[in-house]
Amino acid sequence: MNARTRQLTAEALSVGYGDLTILDGLDLAFEPGRITAIVGPNGCGKSTLLRSCARLLTPREGRVLLDGSAIHQRPTKELARVLGLLPQSPIAPEGISVAELVGRGRHPHQRALARWSARDSEVVAASLEATGTAELADRAVDELSGGQRQRVWIALALAQETEVLLLDEPTTYLDVTHQLEVLDLLRQLNRDRGTTVVMVLHDLNLAARYADVLVAIREGRIRAAGTPAEVLVPELVREVFALESRVIADPVYGSPLVVPISRHHPGARMDAGAGEPRAGVAAGAG
Repeated sequence: MNARTRQLTAEALSVGYGDLTILDGLDLAFEPGRITAIVGPNGCGKSTLLRSCARLLTPREGRVLLDGSAIHQRPTKELARVLGLLPQSPIAPEGISVAELVGRGRHPHQRALARWSARDSEVVAASLEATGTAELADRAVDELSGGQRQRVWIALALAQETEVLLLDEPTTYLDVTHQLEVLDLLRQLNRDRGTTVVMVLHDLNLAARYADVLVAIREGRIRAAGTPAEVLVPELVREVFALESRVIADPVYGSPLVVPISRHHPGARMDAGAGEPRAGVAAGAG
């Protein structure tokens, strides 16, 4: 089975912490071989959904399936060869070098007591080169800037060579140039290898530019799922983000471009039940 046929599905998924319910009966099938961006305001359950799909959280109800079987019933190493996660704030062991950290992405592909292979070296080198971190290979990860560390973590995810890749805000800490480089890299990975990419993104306009499918979540429930043009309409932006906006065509890419409107602008309006419009941002994290 290849990446373009891998099917990751959440069925009636409810997840929470203590008495707090974060996801409430959520149903979602991620399209194989496509790029899906999950968007929504702070605390809506985006990261919880990703962590649940990576088996880091146990559902209260419902289940997550990979190719029709529950992920909690799969052997850990087998699952790690198929599905990889780049969390929002990964932590590296103290003093570990960049090359050593990226090399850990090869562990799911190695048998017990097997030696490091030429193939492992090739994949690590290619992952470092693809993320622009090859010159950092011998440096300690804890000496790097936030942006450099983020690119190293993405190199680790690439070295794992999974068929489904989950990323929680992969552009965190990156300047605009490196944000585009990382998202271009993920799109190339998707197009060339057929890797199914599911990512939480903070920026609606970048999500619209790079994703084939957008999933908008509010209060633990899916409010819309479809193409960027189907999802990013002013009414839905207002409902999900409590944000007044105008949506126009990106003059370069043709994708939807959300232009936020300050609540103090004469064109802003209130919508009962949607909360107070927020100014200056197109999306929230969490």
